[in-house]
Amino acid sequence: MNPVGRIAKVGILGCGAIGSGVAKRFKTELKNSAKLSGLYDIDENKSRLLDKELKPSASLVKKNLASLIKSCDIVFEAVSAKNTRQIIIEIIQAKKSVIVMSVGQLLNAKEVFALAKKNRCKIVIPSGAIAGIDAIKAADCLGIDKITLTTRKPVTGFRGNSYVENKHINLDKLNKEKCLFEGTVEEAVRYFPQNINVAATIALACKDKKMLKVRIITSPEFKINSHEVEISGKFGKITTRTDNTISPDNPKTSYLAVLSGIQALKDFCEDF
Repeated sequence: MNPVGRIAKVGILGCGAIGSGVAKRFKTELKNSAKLSGLYDIDENKSRLLDKELKPSASLVKKNLASLIKSCDIVFEAVSAKNTRQIIIEIIQAKKSVIVMSVGQLLNAKEVFALAKKNRCKIVIPSGAIAGIDAIKAADCLGIDKITLTTRKPVTGFRGNSYVENKHINLDKLNKEKCLFEGTVEEAVRYFPQNINVAATIALACKDKKMLKVRIITSPEFKINSHEVEISGKFGKITTRTDNTISPDNPKTSYLAVLSGIQALKDFCEDF
């Protein structure tokens, strides 16, 4: 329990794989420091199904975003939409803190962080599906010369991706490893918004995101989501590789990403 015994009210925005995964862990991981106060998804059926599974004493489903924001102290954002940045801004304008899983929406968003500082609320960024974010921040104090992220995912994680389709890549006909993309973090997040939030997390840990190069690879042989980070600079060299179990509810999501969201929420609530 947090030192002063306060219970943080948490609203979950987005009831897909990540939002549902977090909601289901409240009774075990967050029972002493947090209370689930609301659920909202643009697809109301998703929030109702989750509400039914959770079996609360009274329905947690909210009719709109404003109602969700009003119900809580912090919003756990787990949506994937074109207007996610505006949604985050709306939360902060209401002077509520937010845990952001759609980290790509925070690239080139200095005004969002400035608003949070002005309104005295927090933007919490979980580490996601990778290890070593603290080490990247530490290395950046002395200076990073080169940083590369290589992401490897099974073909199922890229089905329906418009970039892949526009490149006329037939995922079903691949019989060996295929590099789908190589470029900047801005491009990676734009073309693969549901696959590469880890790239944005790394970029936000660096002073100069332009040095980050991203490679995305798939293969019919891949069974897990893997993220390898290579860094070099005056501090020395760092190489990390995280082999992630795929979320049972969404092949585009690593289970560790869900767990990192839970841990970030725990840390916030315990200090609330």
